[in-house]
Parts: sequence; C-alpha cells; structure tokens
Amino acid sequence: MTEQTAPDAPATTPAATPAAPDAARRGMPEKRVAIARAARAVFGREGYTRTSVDAIAAEAGVSKRTIYNHFADKEQLFRSVILEGAGTVAATQAKIADRHLRKIVDLRTDLVDFGLERVDSLTTFAEHWALVRTIEAEALHIRPAVLEAWQDAGPRETHRVLTHWMAEFAERGLLVVPDPAEAARMLNLLTFLAVAQPTFYGALPMPADRIAEVVEHGVAAFLAVYGAPG
Repeated sequence: MTEQTAPDAPATTPAATPAAPDAARRGMPEKRVAIARAARAVFGREGYTRTSVDAIAAEAGVSKRTIYNHFADKEQLFRSVILEGAGTVAATQAKIADRHLRKIVDLRTDLVDFGLERVDSLTTFAEHWALVRTIEAEALHIRPAVLEAWQDAGPRETHRVLTHWMAEFAERGLLVVPDPAEAARMLNLLTFLAVAQPTFYGALPMPADRIAEVVEHGVAAFLAVYGAPG
C-alpha cells in the first residue's frame, strides 16, 4: 500500500471539495472530537494492532464507555479518522492543483511549484501521514473494506484530480498524453512519492534544497516523456 494513485481512475473533472475538518465537526459532540483527536495521535504513534481502546480513552481523557457511545469498536474509530484525514488531504491537494495548474505561465515552473506545495502537506498534515505509515506497515491486519474506503477517499481521489489535469493539458497542447491516468501516476511517482517514500511520509525530514532538487528532476523526467514538441 502506498499513498499512490489507482491506475484505472477515469479522466474526470475533480469532485466537489469535501468539507474542511472544522466545518465537518460543527455540531459534532465535543467528546467525539476529543476521541478522534486522541485516536489519530495514538494510532499514529503505536500503530493499529498495538493500540487499545483503553489507550485512546486515556489520551482523550474520557472513559472507555464514552468511546463506545460514539464508535462501535476500534476498527470503526480507525476507519473514521483515516477517512477524515484522507478526505481533508485530498481536498487540499485539489486546491493546490487548481491554484498552480489552472493558468499555466511556464509549464515546467508551474509543475515544480505544484510539486513542492504538495510535498509541504507532509508537514502540514503530519498526523494523517503517520496514519498512512500505520496502514502501510499493518495492511495485513486491517480489513480490506477499510483499506478500500481509505483508497477511495484519499489516493484515488487525488489520482482522479491529477488525471483530469493531464487530460486538460493534452487538450491544450501542453503535453502529449496517450493515457492521462498513466501520466498522472507518473507525475505523482516522480515528484510527491519521490520525497514521501524515502522520508517515510515525513518521519525523516529531507533538507529543503534536496526536496527542490528531487521535484525539479522529477518534473524534468516527466516532461522528457510527455512534453509537447517545440
């Protein structure tokens, strides 16, 4: 498992942006918010298998009974926090794409700036990426339905957005793209994942100058394959 993109996603217009966490939590009981916050911290720190409901209750400052009043079990709680995080990150990355890719001035520069801001999410959403590390390390201990739900909310949604932009660039003559979905996968691999995976999704930070070098080289390699002639 990686925060990779699904190769079979169609080239469609990006979906509507999900509600931001603060908006989503309006009307949510205060204790439920505290439980979710604690669960993100403990699952990210201890992993899925080792985390107990008792540990989450202690972190949240509530009783175990209170947790069960809001969530059926540990799996439902884990699913809830990973879907919220995946949706928030996917929505943020869609906004980043729109900001950098809607009006292209210089394709190479705009793709580099897009890639660098995407990499910034490793720091901005550190708790989410800790959960991604947990998913990758313990995929065999997490039910496939939970993994599929996470993929749909996060990695596949991001892939759909990137695929849309690859198709858009092909129509505008900026790129030669026989398969927009494959081009999206390649751009993600050469820029975002080229930083995310060696750093274990931000756990071992990479110097800023090295990040810039990786993303610039990734964009150059991408354009060598897909760049329009002339």
